[in-house]
Amino acid sequence: MQSETGDTSGHPARQDVADGDGARPNAHQHHGPSTRAVHAGAPVPEAGAPVVSPIHQTATFFTDPVPSGEVLYTRYGTNPNHVALAEKLRILEGAEAAVVLASGNAACALSLLSCAGAGDHVVAQSELYGGTLRILNRELPRLGMDVTFLPGGVGWADAVRGETRALLMEVPVNPTLRVPDMSDAARVARDTGIPLIVDATFASPINFRPLEHGADLVFHSATKYLGGHSDLTAGVVCGSGRRIAEVTELLKSFGPVLDPHAVWLLERGVKTLAVRMARHNENGLAVARWLEQHAAVEKVFYPGLESHPDHERARALFSGFGGVVALMVRGGDDAALEVTQRLRLMCVAPSLGGVETLVSMPRYTSHASLSREARHAIGIGDGFIRLALGIEDSADLIADLDQALAPVLTADVRR
Repeated sequence: MQSETGDTSGHPARQDVADGDGARPNAHQHHGPSTRAVHAGAPVPEAGAPVVSPIHQTATFFTDPVPSGEVLYTRYGTNPNHVALAEKLRILEGAEAAVVLASGNAACALSLLSCAGAGDHVVAQSELYGGTLRILNRELPRLGMDVTFLPGGVGWADAVRGETRALLMEVPVNPTLRVPDMSDAARVARDTGIPLIVDATFASPINFRPLEHGADLVFHSATKYLGGHSDLTAGVVCGSGRRIAEVTELLKSFGPVLDPHAVWLLERGVKTLAVRMARHNENGLAVARWLEQHAAVEKVFYPGLESHPDHERARALFSGFGGVVALMVRGGDDAALEVTQRLRLMCVAPSLGGVETLVSMPRYTSHASLSREARHAIGIGDGFIRLALGIEDSADLIADLDQALAPVLTADVRR
């Protein structure tokens, strides 16, 4: 969450003071993304102070009998580790405020609940991460909310009703890498005053900052690129001070706080985010271009390819296209399963964004709860494999895919 003082370790923080309405200007707006990732939210260097922020592994803090300021309490997200990390992420996203949570699903749920309640209506695109779909299909109706889904993220204005309280989209989409037209949703949000919430996990704030394109709230599963090392589970929400204050109140009520040690790990991961994303972007494009020419591959999903249906939109929105590449293997799910079993360097596991390449079939992982027909409707056809490319050498990744795909060609010849 946004700090009023920025004090993270007993020293004054390197940031501008608050303006009249409590929102600070971006203290590092003149710096590049790597510089912001390293230095934003850090204290002013002082002789004898640690270069690396200490872990405040405590549930609570001493206070005066009558507190004169904000009470520091880890469950409230006011632990100095939380405050320093939120400040870093706030500046990376160009937001007024940010709050760190225990998971990406917590970030999604609290973003929605900060805008809508019983009797309200939410409009969402149909193509979303499976965990988000679970919240929309199961939990919101149990809380008395109605949800309208838009195939392709088209038709926002027609879907809005008097009781609509939130618009939700994912850019780019997991796992098909589609890039819905955010400008249409942003226009509706602006005209109606209904907040637009965007899941930008696959992009990270290095490749895409939705707040610059009309979003009111942006959230990430920080488990992925922000953490970057497959060793923590976390989420973050960024936006205006007023909206993040609502999310923070829900944090205090429901308690999805991140442990200080995990916060410390996440801050360390964010410091290398820009350089890691550069390698993810490079590997993604190299592997996607190679796969597009492979005879065993029926289709490649990557917004950096000219063949991608949303390529021009992605070029306009993104600074890079990310490290996730999806493909459909000829021969369907049986052939795809054989490919994953033959991989030697790449590892089969859910999740993404780590330094190592992880491979999965969404029918068994992120979208396992959907029927075959429902998966096909959102673009996850038979033979679909998701590659979450790490920072290894692209030549080694391509060589591994080449040997794993070879039997598909042999089987195709036999057929």
